[in-house]
Amino acid sequence: MANETTNGPGSGSTGLSILLVDDDVELCELMQEFFARRLIRLDTVHDGRRALNRVLAGGYDLVLLDVMMPGMDGFELLRLVRRQSRIPVIMLTARTAQVDKVAGLDAGADDYLPKPFGPEELLARIRAVLRRAGGPVSPRSETIEVGGVRLDPSSRETWCDGRRVEITSIEFDLLELLIRSAGRIISRNELMASLYQRPASPFDRALDVHISHLRKKLGDRGDLICTVRGAGYLFRAGIEGEAAR
Repeated sequence: MANETTNGPGSGSTGLSILLVDDDVELCELMQEFFARRLIRLDTVHDGRRALNRVLAGGYDLVLLDVMMPGMDGFELLRLVRRQSRIPVIMLTARTAQVDKVAGLDAGADDYLPKPFGPEELLARIRAVLRRAGGPVSPRSETIEVGGVRLDPSSRETWCDGRRVEITSIEFDLLELLIRSAGRIISRNELMASLYQRPASPFDRALDVHISHLRKKLGDRGDLICTVRGAGYLFRAGIEGEAAR
């Protein structure tokens, strides 16, 4: 049986460091072999409580988190992590019900991948999440503000009416897309392609969950984010957006 691992980055390492939290020892071994061939450091831990200490101690770029674990499940662990850290997290689970996916996003997951999955798809998801966490590749780094909501793309900080608002990496990217297009409807397909590099699905509620979170976090300014039925979303730039409310 494999033990939990903590590997130091080797001389051929890409510099990327990932923590896999899963009680499936065989899966952990297979994933370690896969990532090692790509010169990516992958540490594993099989217990939620020990994983919490490892995550909060720092040193990782991303966490792969299984939902179903003994002692502390992935949802509970993620909620505890999100109180102190914004590290990117991808949830892995054999539970494919829509309610479980929504629960993961509600807890603060950046993406959600059902088991069984292909390792190449997982690697693609990791790259997409890390690109978002690193910020959009754009020469525009000035602070932008619309309707009392202000974003600083360089520091990835958000303020609403002068107060700082804590949002996740994907929520920041979504809000920036909406604000930079203030007054214009952005389709669900456009948002999904930008955020997840895949088309929108009629049954995928990821965008709805993140929009709901942003509205709550922006408080009285939350109604600036409008749902345009059958078309997409719009960030109101002024009176021209009132009709979309």
